[in-house]
Amino acid sequence: MRYLVAGRMPWNKRHFQTLLAHQEGEWHFCNTRSELEEHWTQPFRYIFFLHWSEQIPDHIVEEQQCVCFHMTDVPYGRGGSPLQNLIARGHRHTVLSALRMSGTFDAGPVYLKSDLSLEGSTAEEVYIRASELSCKLAAEIAKNEPSPQAQEGELVIFKRRTPKASEIPHDATDENAIFDHIRMLDATDYPRAFLEIGNLRIEFSRAALYNEKVCSDATITIIRPSV
Repeated sequence: MRYLVAGRMPWNKRHFQTLLAHQEGEWHFCNTRSELEEHWTQPFRYIFFLHWSEQIPDHIVEEQQCVCFHMTDVPYGRGGSPLQNLIARGHRHTVLSALRMSGTFDAGPVYLKSDLSLEGSTAEEVYIRASELSCKLAAEIAKNEPSPQAQEGELVIFKRRTPKASEIPHDATDENAIFDHIRMLDATDYPRAFLEIGNLRIEFSRAALYNEKVCSDATITIIRPSV
């Protein structure tokens, strides 16, 4: 059997090498669009997408058994920015769902689900944890080939967050909520939590709660009028 694993984050490859590369069968990894395009016309038992933001062409999804990993207990939380939407709603734990990809985002049948903690000082910690768990689920799917089951339950759609949504509310009164706001955006390739005061933009990372205060690294940029 041949398997393909796609993931654009550096920890995806690390988890692939430690958890999947030596599994039974022929396993391949790619982390760029061009590498993926070189592979996806070949026959694979499964193509696993660990962390991938680009849309996959419909004909590939139809011809191959493509599996993605969504950070909610679908059909609750279909849609964009699942980690941020979950934390903003006060969730401390979630479910990682392994789905067969279909023509509708996050609507495919479910192979497996597994509990996932949302705790941690940065979103990146959670993404790394989810990547490791995704590889473990991929290994289980490859070994046991479970039949995916249709989603059941109330449908709740998450909206993809915009960069403007990263701004810390000026009327915030809860330090725990401020800490969550900073940590849920603290990851590679994500817009950091910020405040704009006058002509200053202050971006926050590496937050911690200490004595009812939020301590954080801050980067200050002067906002200059565009020419």
